[in-house]
Amino acid sequence: MQSCARHATALVLIAAAPLCLAAEAKTIDFSQPEAGEALPGGAATHHKRINKDVFSQPSANMAFEREMQFKIGNGFFKRLWVSAPASTQAADGLGPLYNARSCQRCHLKDGRGHPPEGDDDNAVSMFLRISIPPQTDEDRRLLAEHRVNNIPDPVYGTQLQDFAIAGHKAEYRLRVRYEPMPVKLADGTVVTLRKPTYTAEDLGYGPLHPQAMLSPRVAPQMLGLGLLEAIADKDILAKADPDDADGDGISGRPNQVWSPAANAPRLGRFGHKAGAPSVDEQSQGAFTGDIGISTPFNPYGWGECTEAQVDCRKAPDGNSPQYDNLEAGKEVMALVSFYARNLAVPARRDAGDPQVLAGKRLFYETGCTGCHTPSYRTRADEAVAPEQRDQHIWPYTDLLLHDMGEGLADGRPEGVANGREWKTPPLWGIGLTPVVNGHNQYLHDGRARGVLEAILWHGGEAQAQRDAVAAMPAADREALIRFVESL
Repeated sequence: MQSCARHATALVLIAAAPLCLAAEAKTIDFSQPEAGEALPGGAATHHKRINKDVFSQPSANMAFEREMQFKIGNGFFKRLWVSAPASTQAADGLGPLYNARSCQRCHLKDGRGHPPEGDDDNAVSMFLRISIPPQTDEDRRLLAEHRVNNIPDPVYGTQLQDFAIAGHKAEYRLRVRYEPMPVKLADGTVVTLRKPTYTAEDLGYGPLHPQAMLSPRVAPQMLGLGLLEAIADKDILAKADPDDADGDGISGRPNQVWSPAANAPRLGRFGHKAGAPSVDEQSQGAFTGDIGISTPFNPYGWGECTEAQVDCRKAPDGNSPQYDNLEAGKEVMALVSFYARNLAVPARRDAGDPQVLAGKRLFYETGCTGCHTPSYRTRADEAVAPEQRDQHIWPYTDLLLHDMGEGLADGRPEGVANGREWKTPPLWGIGLTPVVNGHNQYLHDGRARGVLEAILWHGGEAQAQRDAVAAMPAADREALIRFVESL
């Protein structure tokens, strides 16, 4: 465990001060799996058949009487919203601007999205974030107090929507172009990476702000979110090292983001830059930004339409008295959040395989665990739901921000995160992406076609680990990848 001295500069706005954890026993035996390692979600881990539905199973320790909530939440997650007014008030209010008509359209089978496959494919599971630098003292105050994560473009807001309801114009069309980048490994193997360029074309509401910053985002997989939420703040903050006090070259730091639920800054842990503090707040933000649906924290029926988009704000909405004067009321959001929290992690495959264990040793010895923290014990207090309470879990993430180098930089800040920083993504389930989603495209924008390409894009704080992998003999590299894909 890293030293407690680093915590002087860690997240000062979190209500509870970070405490130092008892020292962890360092893994030294790679001859067999560790206790509990085959159950990455603890007792919530499911053992269902490996098929396209493997990411869509409920927590295995869920009581029978709670299963109906999961199923109803799944129904709302899959709901296709329509424009208002409609014959039913339960499903109208789409847009007027949107990226998808349902949560499931982006998170297909609760898995990972992908970039558009050429000009003829839409970008339904990918979009561009947009914001501008602070322009006024008020902008700077809001950012300094963590009341906003970004300053919106005055016309296009903080997210570009590529669909619109009838009678309205979409904001843009996403275009992606790739430049091949051959990389020669130490053993002579050549891996061709693809360097993306993103442009917002066919702008529907005039030019972007001259200082607009764009960032591509692919929809991430959904499994294990409730377990990540149940990790104690102090256990995440204990691993923060913003000044690299231990000299290992890794300087993870927490994001600080505004929590509408707490009406105060909180630790960010969801989204590619840890821009949301909870599953519920992340879900409500997606309903508004992605689908244009009003929620308790975002009550306006026009979704993300800005003041400059006058006709968009005048369009009929689906806010209804029977749904808390919203389109997705508090009961709907509670069910969706329950569903999202309880998407179970599948059991490990081949955890005891000799090649997998050899890859695990390399993963540890190379220093990958400096960011991809293997395991935690979730909180045991009564505020945590029974499915997530007091579980030994293996997500392989520290949920902290890390400088990943210029190659992955988007140049766009979010909360505390700067334009080179990204949250360490959890690795559990990564090897099943081809089964669920039919592709193996990784990183925040899906540029990497496979685990090796994802590793070779690492830079900044992970440059040493990237270079170590590039220098490995082919057999070691294959073992490392086999381990990651077994998670």
